[in-house]
Amino acid sequence: MTTWQPSERALQRAAYRAGRRRRSFGVALLSTVVVAALAWWVLVTSPGWERARETFFDPAEFTDVLPGIAEGLWLNLRVWLIAGAVSLVLGLLLAIARTTTSAALFPLRALVVGYVDIFRGVPVLLVLLLVGFGLPALRLPWLPNQAAFLGSLALVLTYSAYLSEIFRAGIESVHPSQVAAARALGLTRGQTTRRVVVPQAVRNVVPALLNMVVALQKDSGLISVLGAVDAIRVAEIAVTGSYNFTPYVAAGFLFLLVSVPLTRAVDAYNARRGWRGARGAAVGIR
Repeated sequence: MTTWQPSERALQRAAYRAGRRRRSFGVALLSTVVVAALAWWVLVTSPGWERARETFFDPAEFTDVLPGIAEGLWLNLRVWLIAGAVSLVLGLLLAIARTTTSAALFPLRALVVGYVDIFRGVPVLLVLLLVGFGLPALRLPWLPNQAAFLGSLALVLTYSAYLSEIFRAGIESVHPSQVAAARALGLTRGQTTRRVVVPQAVRNVVPALLNMVVALQKDSGLISVLGAVDAIRVAEIAVTGSYNFTPYVAAGFLFLLVSVPLTRAVDAYNARRGWRGARGAAVGIR
C-alpha cells in the first residue's frame, strides 16, 4: 500500500511560501530595529532627556511604588470584570427590547432609544462625575455611596448603551429567512429570539464585543476621579509633594501588562474568524 506523497510542484510551492515568510520576517525585523534605534537616538539626544529621565523613569521610585499601585490595580480589575459582565447582559436586553416589533411595546422601545442616545452622547468622564456626585446628593438610604460602586454604575450605564448597539447590529444581521424557518417549525416569537436569533447575533459581533471589553479595562481607571483608591489614585498620592511622575509610568506599565495580552488575543481571534483567516485557509497557509 503506497502512502500519499506531495508532488514536485506542491513541494516547490511550499518552499516558495516558506522563503517569502522568511524574507518578510527579516524585512520586518530590520525595519523594526531601525525605527527603534532612531526613536531611542532622538530621545536620548534631546536637551531635556536627563531631567525627564529623573522625573519619569526613576528606578528606585518605580520599585517603591509598584506594590501599592499593583494593589490598587486589583480594584480596577474587579470593577472591570463586574461592570463588563453587567454591561454585556444589560446591553443584550436593551438590544432585544429595541428590536421588538409589538405595537404595545412602543413605549419601551422609545425609552431604550432615549437611554442609548443619552449615554452614547455624553462623555464617560462626565457620566462618572454626574453619577458619583449626583446620586449621593439624593441621600437614598438603600443606595451604596462607595466610590467604586458609583464608578462601576457609571461605566455600566455608558458601556451598556454602546454594547446594545453592537448587539442590535448583530440581531439585524440575522437573515429574515432564519426567523421564518423557526416560525414555520412551530417556535414562538420568544423561542425564535432566544434559540435562533440571539445565538447567531452574538456570534456575529464577538470581535466588536471583545474590543469594547478591552476599552472598558482601560476606562476602569477613570473611577479615580471619584476618590476610589485604584492604581491611578495611588499613583497620584505618590506624586503629590515629590513632583516625580514615575508612579504614573508604573501605573501605565501595569495597565499595559493587562491590556496588551487582551488586545493580542482579540487580534488573534479576529484574524482566525476574519478575512485573513479565510484567505489563509483558501491558499493552504493555515
